[in-house]
Amino acid sequence: MEGVAAVPIELFRIDDRLIHGQVVVGWGQPLDIGFIVLVDDDVATSDWEQELYRLGVPPGMAVHFDTVAQAVERFASYRDDRRAGILLTKDIETMQRLSVQLAELRCINLGGLHYSAGRVQKLRYVFLTGDEERVLRDLAGRGVAVTAQDVPAARPVPLDALLAGRGG
Repeated sequence: MEGVAAVPIELFRIDDRLIHGQVVVGWGQPLDIGFIVLVDDDVATSDWEQELYRLGVPPGMAVHFDTVAQAVERFASYRDDRRAGILLTKDIETMQRLSVQLAELRCINLGGLHYSAGRVQKLRYVFLTGDEERVLRDLAGRGVAVTAQDVPAARPVPLDALLAGRGG
């Protein structure tokens, strides 16, 4: 649209629950989000999972289900959309794969990464494996700002504090 400035993706978030109230209401409302790009190779090919996630999105908020390759291919159209957007993955590895191909991905928000075997608690809502810690350090080493923040009103926890288990 001529005369309407593009709004960038406002938030690149990793949250293993993907679309849920904290994302839609907690982040979506304050950021005035018009769309969510859910990037997950499995969900992008599963009609029934897409339907379940659509149930958590209010009317007027679009949701796109992409594989990593599709998200990279379509990123310019998301970036140039006049509405603000959130790009969401359920794991660090998927966001890392995106970061290699998207120069615009300069800041990552860690939301809920919950307990599973092999993960160690870093914050009350973030549990990480050693491999995940290494990937996050690699991202930071390539200039990507990584912080943990469950809701917008909370103080962002920088990566070093997160990995040391400090930050609340």
